[in-house]
Amino acid sequence: MPDSQPRRSDDNAPDSAEAATTDGTPALVLSGARLTDGRAVDVRLSGSRIEAVGTAGSLTTRGPRIDLRGYLLLPAPAEPHAHGDTALTADGTGPGSPGPASHRAEDIQRRATEAALLQLGHGATALRAHVRIGDVQGLAALEAVLQTRRALRGLADLTAVAVPRLLTGVAGADNLAMLRDAVKMGAAVVGGRPDLDPDPTGYTAAVLEVAAEHGCPVDLHTDGDDPTRLARLAAMAGGMRPGVSIGPCAGLAHLPLETASRAADQLAAAGITVSCLPQGGCAGSERRTTAPVRLLRSAGVRVVAGSGALRDTANPVGRGDPLEAAYLLASQHGLRAEHAYAMVSTTARAALGLPDIRVEAGFPAELLAVRGERLSSVLSLAYSRIVVHRGRVVARTSAVREYCDSDPDAAAGPDFPRQGRPESGAGPKS
Repeated sequence: MPDSQPRRSDDNAPDSAEAATTDGTPALVLSGARLTDGRAVDVRLSGSRIEAVGTAGSLTTRGPRIDLRGYLLLPAPAEPHAHGDTALTADGTGPGSPGPASHRAEDIQRRATEAALLQLGHGATALRAHVRIGDVQGLAALEAVLQTRRALRGLADLTAVAVPRLLTGVAGADNLAMLRDAVKMGAAVVGGRPDLDPDPTGYTAAVLEVAAEHGCPVDLHTDGDDPTRLARLAAMAGGMRPGVSIGPCAGLAHLPLETASRAADQLAAAGITVSCLPQGGCAGSERRTTAPVRLLRSAGVRVVAGSGALRDTANPVGRGDPLEAAYLLASQHGLRAEHAYAMVSTTARAALGLPDIRVEAGFPAELLAVRGERLSSVLSLAYSRIVVHRGRVVARTSAVREYCDSDPDAAAGPDFPRQGRPESGAGPKS
């Protein structure tokens, strides 16, 4: 993983005893950051929480500081719909490749870890990964992803969704038992693909039953193109706690408007979350469209946005970038930038059962700093990023754009902008 190795950061090394909190953990000050409301602030992090927020220059405590002038500070994104077990397999299945991608547990873990680190570098400090169980592989892929979860502890929070293929009839009996075993192993969410089962309603009932037994959330992969099936799901899952999510639901966009509106009203009444995939389909889906985001939101459905496939056979060029998902929601679906970003950050975190995040004292220190002054601009050109998880910097991406001198023989023209390299001790400049 040459491009995605976790690296120990020295940003949190305290300069003096004054930099430590009462429990001995170093405090970190993010200075001069811009908030979406236009304020320039200093933010002091203590442990895994935001301890204080003040006007820029007001938090003068000695200790580790990061200069965030020129950066926008945001609640960190979360990834609600990833596929850790199939990520980064496209190169092993294309023309000229040595053969299909390896399904050995150690290779799945390596790819899942690299994929999670790529997404962490983009800003996602919490991820929900759908993992196939059953068939020939049994629980091997799930165990590999759970190993990745343990390896990433302290860098990102990874949750596994157990996804069996069949659950009904004689063919599904073993998978149903395996689904229960998967939850006992550590799968925190019960998932599946009812569209692939001969009895989709029976499949959904089985998933809901296992989830109720173990007190787990449900996250089902469905195209959403059958309004009758969606109505049954809404009736069966209505009010279920801790919650039910479905996605990517691209098929809803192909239904007649009146039918889609009725389905949206039913999903809203049942409290079901829809995870859309603006960057494309996943897991064998042939649709490249996105769920009707504005229709669903207008009906009161909680809609979040995920990345789906990450450089696998379903999308060999996937990026796994939540800011790209927000950009597509703004550019293609007409959402305001703040609403689009919420769908990959605060709203996504709520759907995953995570605490609310605000850049205010007392809230979790899960933050993303992006080079830029306004949210709309960082969704367009989100190159340089600093990611904070549980109060410490866990990833940093720096980009520098430079231009050569203009033709010396040409007539004098405009002074081309140049982005200089940071001076020593001045903090990040790119």
